[in-house]
Amino acid sequence: MIQAQGLVKRFGDVTAVDGVSLDVARGEAFGLLGPNGAGKTTTIGMLVGALAPDTGQIAVAGLEDPTRPEVKRRIGVAPQELALYDVLTGEENLAFFGRLYGLRGARLRERVQWGLEFAELTERRRSAISTYSGGMKRRLNLACALVHEPDVFFLDEPTVGVDPQSRNHIFERIESLRTSGCTLIYTTHYMEEAQRLCDRVAIIDRGSILAVDTVERLIRTHGGDAVVEATFAGAAPAGLPDGAEVDGRTVRVQTAAPFDVATRLGALDATVESLQVRNPDLERVFLNLTGRRLRD
Repeated sequence: MIQAQGLVKRFGDVTAVDGVSLDVARGEAFGLLGPNGAGKTTTIGMLVGALAPDTGQIAVAGLEDPTRPEVKRRIGVAPQELALYDVLTGEENLAFFGRLYGLRGARLRERVQWGLEFAELTERRRSAISTYSGGMKRRLNLACALVHEPDVFFLDEPTVGVDPQSRNHIFERIESLRTSGCTLIYTTHYMEEAQRLCDRVAIIDRGSILAVDTVERLIRTHGGDAVVEATFAGAAPAGLPDGAEVDGRTVRVQTAAPFDVATRLGALDATVESLQVRNPDLERVFLNLTGRRLRD
């Protein structure tokens, strides 16, 4: 559904995207996971035709050049910066974006009603956007991007600044889109979002893609071993396993045999206040690939 080859984008002396290539299948939920400034939004901008790449090629559904109207009609975009008109009502915003994509008459009214229900804003349909909460605006932002029923939907950090209830609502709506077969491109710096919503994830940092695979395979390939963490009532005792890291009263051991290590730590001549085993996750994958934490 989406093919990108060798995308490069520079802003002056800064290379924001450096040789990014992607191949996203029809109906796939594909994640771009990386910290702020990694190049996610710039990559999305090129894929949807808002930015021209300095070099590289892009095709959507077999059609080259996403600036062409026939390509744009197949794309929906929910940008990180809200694309709404505060002086208009929720209903008017949906109708406006629907008309931009050629919807008219009964079909437009049907899709506006769908968008209000999708965003759970039917009761606030005639309220100005300026009176909406941040979470309500985010939900409507998604609905406006989907009002024309695109084949491909780009979501750029769609949960930034929303309350937990709206965040969960957004997750549920994205999961319903996955079920319906819509192709999704989802950017985030929250690993739990990528793990929950995406079939495959690309780890991106400093404008380059470092690894692409399913979450399970990324963790298996790049996550390393489990970490056993024990906090003692007093100072860390003698007899710790090889490779143990001591931070005050807390001891951490990275190991392929976590339960053996946990048993050994519990048997030391010291009182253990807490003991936990942390399995590798996408945060560890990112740390191992880049040498820094995801939210740095």
